[in-house]
Amino acid sequence: MHKDVDRSLTGTIGRVTGRIGPGTIGEVMLPYLGGTMAFHAHPFNKTSGFAVDDEVLVIYFEPPQTVYVDELPDVLRHGADPDPAG
Repeated sequence: MHKDVDRSLTGTIGRVTGRIGPGTIGEVMLPYLGGTMAFHAHPFNKTSGFAVDDEVLVIYFEPPQTVYVDELPDVLRHGADPDPAG
């Protein structure tokens, strides 16, 4: 990676609006510049697939409008029980 890489979207949670998979250009909606914006999306590991309405985690942002995403960890999922034993 280059040292001047834009990391402003790294770690952002988005919602898939166009299927993401190997060899395809998917779409994800992300909070950006005070609003919500659509970004082209690819699986970070080049093999995963994500369906419409899945939540994903941005791993890498490639300006101007492409992100590489991965599965959202359970601990970050909306509505996740912080204490599964409890």
